[in-house]
Amino acid sequence: MNILAIDTSNQVLGVAIQQQGHITGEIVTNVSKNHSVRLMPAIEKLMKEVSLKPEALDQIIVAKGPGSYTGVRIGLSTAKSMAWALNIPIIGISSLEVLAYQGRFFNGLICPFFDARRGLVYSSCFKWEDNNMVTIEPEANMLMDEFLDKLKSYQHPVLFLSPDISVHQERIQEKLGNLAVIPDATFQLPRASHLIMAAKERSVDETHTLTPNYLRLAEAEAKWLEQQKRVNNE
Repeated sequence: MNILAIDTSNQVLGVAIQQQGHITGEIVTNVSKNHSVRLMPAIEKLMKEVSLKPEALDQIIVAKGPGSYTGVRIGLSTAKSMAWALNIPIIGISSLEVLAYQGRFFNGLICPFFDARRGLVYSSCFKWEDNNMVTIEPEANMLMDEFLDKLKSYQHPVLFLSPDISVHQERIQEKLGNLAVIPDATFQLPRASHLIMAAKERSVDETHTLTPNYLRLAEAEAKWLEQQKRVNNE
């Protein structure tokens, strides 16, 4: 089976290809550039490098958020358009779960997160048991301090994974002390090839109804809803 994996849900842009059970190529960049301009050229370049034509693809896997609203939309719209045009199945995977795969061999709690500004994070907590990823804390958009208090209550080592680790590292170490494990920068970036691993036991999504997982409304949407609520109450 030939699989294309796409992740543009945050600053990192990742594209990977699996051919007949083997990862044959992967592109990962971590730069502040427009994903809408760079994604298709990255896909085309990688497919050319591994000598794979679009019509030979059997499946597409995409990171569906949470993360950057714009980034999530770019990845999903591209993946859905390709899946529809090629008439092949698509699977959406949580961006937090994909990042958690960087800690697959860690014997403790795994906490992937993305900064959501104003002290908030998109976060979750997992643990590997018998080669399966088990959810300890569900995905949430919450204050980092509150989430750290929850993690501290487990009294287990916690592996923190995030491309935004520098924003919260000092607070993490203050709150959890020796329980906090912060790996090198290499492990802080999600890998598109891990999307393929995460999707192995997943059901196929319906192409047209697969939607982003924002975890919270965009600021403009939230303001509009609040405005409508006030109007309705007047």
